[in-house]
Amino acid sequence: GSGGFRKRKHDNFPHGQRREEKENVNPSSALMTSFKSFQLELDTRHDKYERLVKLSRDITIESKRTIFLLHRFTSAPNGEEILNESEVKLDAVRRKIKQVAQELIGEDMYQFHRAISPGLQEYVEAVSFQYFIKTRSLISVEEINKQLIFTAEDREETTNTTSNSRDKQPHTWSLKVTPVDYLLGVADLTGELMRLCISSVGNGDIDTPFELSQFLRQIYDGFTFIGNTGPYEVSKKLYTLKQSLAKVENACYTLKVRGSEIPKHMLADVFSTKTELIDQEEGL
Repeated sequence: GSGGFRKRKHDNFPHGQRREEKENVNPSSALMTSFKSFQLELDTRHDKYERLVKLSRDITIESKRTIFLLHRFTSAPNGEEILNESEVKLDAVRRKIKQVAQELIGEDMYQFHRAISPGLQEYVEAVSFQYFIKTRSLISVEEINKQLIFTAEDREETTNTTSNSRDKQPHTWSLKVTPVDYLLGVADLTGELMRLCISSVGNGDIDTPFELSQFLRQIYDGFTFIGNTGPYEVSKKLYTLKQSLAKVENACYTLKVRGSEIPKHMLADVFSTKTELIDQEEGL
């Protein structure tokens, strides 16, 4: 009838004939052996991809915790303790990145780049944020990659040298941050610098916003040189970078024009309301 189900092509063959065809397949044939090797290779690659996704998630979480810790630098009585604690956290993140580097031994990194890219971007953001607090400058991608060269632990080296005298050189692993991951991490850094500007003003620091304004302007000028020629993700985050720069420049304008008439303990509230108004206007 018109409302009946359409029969599939294989329904025309009797079930007994299909069962006989499956039984007649030789599992040791060259074709079946090839497909089994393909299955094993795909399963192994999928398992490795899932392990890298989990490691990238751990790297992202620990890097975010490091960023939250560094935001306490402006209000902490002893900033050196905050920096030392952040260095300990970043060392723990690098140990996770070392596991990623070990997983990628003998593999093409770009085949697994989507799995590890979010974690690397968050790590670049955390490292560059700490570097800016220390030096008031931007860390280079070469400096970041120097920190991602790992060697075997000392106890592993001693056991290897005692067991076999020929293994005198320690094993090394390295993982390079791609230029795209570096640019995306720096673009996310601008949002943290904007929050650092507001928190520093709330603590009575008037000089930091003007330093951040000049620094963010230089970063924005650098991104504008890339323009639409770069990857889509970079051009997409350029809008967010422009928002952060506008908020910091608005804070500097308020400090320059109305800083003398507004009490210091109320400046942070003024900035927070102004940033909300900017967000509403841009949303319209």
